[in-house]
Amino acid sequence: MNQMIRKHVRNFCFLLITFATGLFYMCFYLVGITFGVGMSFTLVGIPILYYVLRSTETFLQHERIRTKVYTDISVRTIPTRAQEEGSLWERVKAEFLDEHNWRAIIGLMLQCIIGMVSLICATLFYLTPIILLLSPVLYLFGISSISLFGVENNTLSISLFFMLLGALFLWIGAYLGNSLVKMIGRYTRRLVKDFARR
Repeated sequence: MNQMIRKHVRNFCFLLITFATGLFYMCFYLVGITFGVGMSFTLVGIPILYYVLRSTETFLQHERIRTKVYTDISVRTIPTRAQEEGSLWERVKAEFLDEHNWRAIIGLMLQCIIGMVSLICATLFYLTPIILLLSPVLYLFGISSISLFGVENNTLSISLFFMLLGALFLWIGAYLGNSLVKMIGRYTRRLVKDFARR
């Protein structure tokens, strides 16, 4: 039982971290690439663009480790890329024309959408059932602001009914949350596999 609770807490944390990292990747690449391309006529834009495009390997390694720690899905390691020879402009050109690099960047940016879905599902699958389970306690303390499908928590019988619904939703939500975490883990594995094929 204790191990099962730890697994569901790990799933909940994984979904929240997926939201945070997805939002970070979207902002990082959107701002970094736009700023790098916009400032490429100066000496500042080219190095920014190079290091932003080069960061995909680091972020995919982070995703690989996070997936392994939270989901126990094994993801192959990414071979370290060798530093290209030549001028900075040639290295930026090589990174800019690398198809696998762009696929990884788009895949990491898509994690923003996956992260939003993860945040909504984490709330529905894990937090809502716990609040429903606590509805009799909330009723005893006079907190009747919980409403489900237009039914308010204003009597003891309704709060006990909410508690039963919370137990049911907790069981269903844990199953659905586990399935969602596995889907995200498989997505990361596919992303890393595609990038490692370069």
